[in-house]
Amino acid sequence: MKVTWAQILAWRLSRQFVSAADGGGAVEVARRLCGVQAQVASSARLAVAVRSARPDASEIDRALWGDRTLVKTWLMRGGTLHLVPGDQLADYCSALSTLRFWEKGAWLRGQGVTAGEIAAIMAAVPAVLNERAAPGESAASGAQAALGEPGLTREELVDAVVARTGDAHLREALGSGWGALLKPLSRLGELCYGPPRTGKVTFTTPRAWVPGWPGALPPQEEAGVRLVRAFLGAHGPATPQMFDAWLFGGTAPKAVLKGWFRELAPELTEVETDDGATLPALTSHLDDLAATEPSQAVHLLPGFDQYILGAPRNLAPLLPPELKPRVSRQAGWISPVVVHEGRVAGVWEAKGGDIVTDLAAPVPRAPLDEAIARMRGLLDALSAEGRQASWSGA
Repeated sequence: MKVTWAQILAWRLSRQFVSAADGGGAVEVARRLCGVQAQVASSARLAVAVRSARPDASEIDRALWGDRTLVKTWLMRGGTLHLVPGDQLADYCSALSTLRFWEKGAWLRGQGVTAGEIAAIMAAVPAVLNERAAPGESAASGAQAALGEPGLTREELVDAVVARTGDAHLREALGSGWGALLKPLSRLGELCYGPPRTGKVTFTTPRAWVPGWPGALPPQEEAGVRLVRAFLGAHGPATPQMFDAWLFGGTAPKAVLKGWFRELAPELTEVETDDGATLPALTSHLDDLAATEPSQAVHLLPGFDQYILGAPRNLAPLLPPELKPRVSRQAGWISPVVVHEGRVAGVWEAKGGDIVTDLAAPVPRAPLDEAIARMRGLLDALSAEGRQASWSGA
């Protein structure tokens, strides 16, 4: 089957709730997108709002700290903060734990710790968090609610770990603002964010916080296949290398990656693009993909949007090479983008109470104005209703 990139990009816009803004809410959007990057809280809120039929500035807070149907934790590409559905977190942890970067000498040297020290941290942190969460009781039993203040602040956690290990050297390393020494624990399903307390982030354990958390992580062979299937359902058709770049940052164990795609092979069909690429697609989506007409629409998407993050930065049909430096910037910053016909046509920013665009390709004025007006309305609404989102913070 042959498809054009214009069809693929239009299909992705539809599948990712961009075309019709018909997402059912934060959890549904996060599930379809395979997570929402949350390193910048305002971008995450906007990524959900721009896809929602009824944008609601407070729904992420409710899902995170009330319903606990969303979880905030470090996951993809070396440990970037994401919001993911609670009932999918175990799959992410199982799949990501196949790459144990914290056992590599180069990583240990970069963090200034020894293998023994990281082992001590990885034993102490779960023990401390489980003690805080009243071991032996589950989230469903109300153990966390009984605590009044679930989770530990970073300072409390560091103090507890140093006291438990007797290693004062760990204080400075564990106090890092980016949480490098805690990220392995998040990928093993031993740590996630808890409700903020007096403006500070807290950490807890999924075992006590996430309703229905399993007694053990699912087998990585099963979890990996489910993640590939979900990824192709929003960001496909895509090669194993594209999936690897999104989930692992291009560092997946090759045998593991091949195994997941091999297990899913009965559900896949290869399609050929107009530039000669061959990409696996879910067979169940072929009819819809073939019937998709190229998009003529203009959309404004926020920074760090999954429409961009789910694809390689060198995918020229999506991101023209001349625009790459404006979109994928230093320190991993991904700019807000103007999308026309499925392709990135420029970038934008909110400035002086207005939206300023920087276009590198012609974009029809009327639909651009309409997209700007919609984004301006979303920004105003989110600012008024959720200026101090309680889940923000690194």
